Amino acid sequence: MEKIRLGISACLLGEPVRFDRGHKLDRFITDTLGKYVEFFPVCPEVECGLGVPREAMRLVGDPAAPRLVTVRTKVDLTDRMLTWAKKRVGELEQENLCGFIFKSKSPSSGMERVRVYNEPAQGSPVTRGVGIFARIFMERFPLLPVEEEGRLHDPVLRENFIERLFVLQRWREFLAAGPNRRDLVAFHTRHKLLILAHSPNHYRELGRLVARAKELPFPELCDHYQSRLMEALRLKTTPKKNTNVLSHLMGYFKKDLTPDEKQELLEIIDYYHQGYVPLVVPTTLINHYVRKYHQPYLQEQFYLHPHPVELQLRNHV
Repeated sequence: MEKIRLGISACLLGEPVRFDRGHKLDRFITDTLGKYVEFFPVCPEVECGLGVPREAMRLVGDPAAPRLVTVRTKVDLTDRMLTWAKKRVGELEQENLCGFIFKSKSPSSGMERVRVYNEPAQGSPVTRGVGIFARIFMERFPLLPVEEEGRLHDPVLRENFIERLFVLQRWREFLAAGPNRRDLVAFHTRHKLLILAHSPNHYRELGRLVARAKELPFPELCDHYQSRLMEALRLKTTPKKNTNVLSHLMGYFKKDLTPDEKQELLEIIDYYHQGYVPLVVPTTLINHYVRKYHQPYLQEQFYLHPHPVELQLRNHV
């Protein structure tokens, strides 16, 4: 797999582009995720022509359509930022990005819960804003995985975001290979249990869609499949949904496992369900049985290896 092309707020890579000449270097992003990603850094303030250092700014007014205003001199930079952002998003469309990591709380790049102030100041700010550039990006690319660096400290959100990046990258490579309907069936088959872990409803819907693949023009079929696939993966997995998939996987070994092996696997799945061990424990044991009992169907299931083990994403969920 080629490196994943990922947009990112430039300060998270250590670039000193913040208003005070500072940065917000994130070592997980650069040192760990960076092994698998090609970054496309963006700093809305600098790229729209503001200098470093510069006066701090904030969102003001209606949280649904706030203005971008400097804190001390009250200069309104909204139109300038909007004009640049629309142009920049159009340029990024050519880069075939698989997602974006935004700087949290930023009036230009915050994905959610950005402070929005009243002018003149009355009471506390509300935390219902979205950064101007982030809003335009997400509106242009509604299916792309996006996250903030702060939320990536949450193990569940981190695993969900990175899993979506790898699925979308595989889908892009699938499309680039000039696929046919049979290839789509194969792609879906390998991702079935991964989809089930996120959304049983989407699992059934996508199964029906692939089953009647001949009824739709192939480009339309692929567009619809991609849309529903990314919607499904946006929904977070839970111990309950993962336990369902693990039990489903166990069914493939009903003629193979010894009584002791079956009992051990049942206990490990239950330990995971109760929160005593992370997901990596039952999936490691199942992968052992996949190799031991030669289960070619399960060897192909991305649920058992959705992303590189070096990322250790399932060690904490």
